[in-house]
Amino acid sequence: MTLSFTEAVDGATVPLRMSSQAPCKACSGTGDKNGSPRVCPTCVGTGQVSRGTGGGFSLTDPCVDCKGRGLIAQDPCDVCKGSGRAKSSRTMQVRIPAGVSDGQRIRLRGKGAPGERGGPAGDLYVVVHVGSHPVFGRKDDNLTVTVPVTFVEAALGGEVKVPTLGGPAVTLKLPAGTPNGRTMRARGKGAVRKDGSRGDLLVTVEVVVPKDLGAEARDALETYRKATVGENPRDELFQAAKGA
Repeated sequence: MTLSFTEAVDGATVPLRMSSQAPCKACSGTGDKNGSPRVCPTCVGTGQVSRGTGGGFSLTDPCVDCKGRGLIAQDPCDVCKGSGRAKSSRTMQVRIPAGVSDGQRIRLRGKGAPGERGGPAGDLYVVVHVGSHPVFGRKDDNLTVTVPVTFVEAALGGEVKVPTLGGPAVTLKLPAGTPNGRTMRARGKGAVRKDGSRGDLLVTVEVVVPKDLGAEARDALETYRKATVGENPRDELFQAAKGA
């Protein structure tokens, strides 16, 4: 089953169409047109036969004549050809819990194919595939987002509004001198955990360099460059390279 990013985080109830083997409706699962199969003479109705292996040991195998059913159709059903089983399709509403991850397998007890000869139904395993989101990513129970900020905001600090998944925006305080790539945390804004609590939203800062500058902004940056003459952030890089 493929879910959207938001459905995987918040949980969803989705329709699922399943095809499986079930008792044949035409013969009520007997395999016989008249509903009166006879007992298999090979296994005497047990559906199993024993064979010796030597040394006093024996193994039990399904009966090949009745295929383990214990019954043989006297007049085989035209629909199931005497097997008593036919393909059946049904649609069910499946609840996918909040916080599922891509590739996770969910077990739904008793939602599989009906058992042989009135036996209980098996289980249904749903493998979840999660689509991507244009803004948010996910890391375990935490959501991730990259937020662009200006050079001025990174250098001088300020408050930055950050979007959340399906909720109102949050405001984070950006400290002065925030470097590019720094990650901050908005607590409780992530994916739902198994205990019902939420993970965090990890916000990574991306300093945006403007492509075009107006005359006033260019003059301001020229003034800044003159004020920081002699400061070279690459000095430590070259010193480390020489000492290696």
